[in-house]
Amino acid sequence: MERTLSIVKPDGVKKNVIGEVIRRFEQKGLRVAGLRLIQLSTQDAKNFYIVHKERPFYESLTSFMSEGPIAVMVLEGDNAIATVRETMGATNFKDAAPGTIRADFATDIERNVVHGSDSVKSADYEIPFFFSSLDLH
Repeated sequence: MERTLSIVKPDGVKKNVIGEVIRRFEQKGLRVAGLRLIQLSTQDAKNFYIVHKERPFYESLTSFMSEGPIAVMVLEGDNAIATVRETMGATNFKDAAPGTIRADFATDIERNVVHGSDSVKSADYEIPFFFSSLDLH
């Protein structure tokens, strides 16, 4: 049983697609093990995305991620990381396969509705950033 983190970003929350995102993950056989609606401060967003600190999009990404509420969730199931990434679609929504979350709802490479851990190592960092073991069921 693998666990991963997914986030419905501020644009997805604003579009009112939290339930649709969860539905799509559940239809792929994943189970929600933890779920929270929160708002990151700019500093929290910078800490979360610290791996991108040297990238040119770091400031705009962290500003965007702190502009409104986000829905953070832990999903679990067989091959959860790959399943979430496939269900989300390519980071650039223009390259995302039809029927994926990003193809259906994204408007921008940054405002692409969802985030998902890209590896076990990332999930191991990202999950405890938002959830204690007591929060996961």
